[in-house]
Amino acid sequence: MSEGIKLTDREMRYIQLFEAATGAGVVDCVEEGDLVVFIVRRGELGRALAGKGMKIKEVSRMMRKRLKVVEFAEESGEFIKNLLYPAELIGPVRVTERPDGRKIAVVTVSPRDKGIAIGKDGKNISLARHLIKRHFDVDHVIVQ
Repeated sequence: MSEGIKLTDREMRYIQLFEAATGAGVVDCVEEGDLVVFIVRRGELGRALAGKGMKIKEVSRMMRKRLKVVEFAEESGEFIKNLLYPAELIGPVRVTERPDGRKIAVVTVSPRDKGIAIGKDGKNISLARHLIKRHFDVDHVIVQ
């Protein structure tokens, strides 16, 4: 797990339940309202989704929450791409550093998938911003 990430007791219980049910290692877990996002280790997404996602559906039912499972990536651009899936990205994610030291990621999304990337009331992009800040110290994500 990345340094400085603090998990609540509830999130730690969610991780234990998820790992026991799926066998996939969890890097991070964030609860946002009725949604719980699990960041699984690189290469373990297939294990988590095995059996047509039946294990995840069972965990979702037990937790009474919607679940989103995202594969971790060592590179910030790839991680952003995983966070915004199933939105189709056009070209690579550009991460630039401003003169004041802030890092900004610019993502170009297919016009038909812009709504998916942003989400209702901006929830998807807000969650992506929170997680990318938490793992890569990127201050802002802009969707074009």
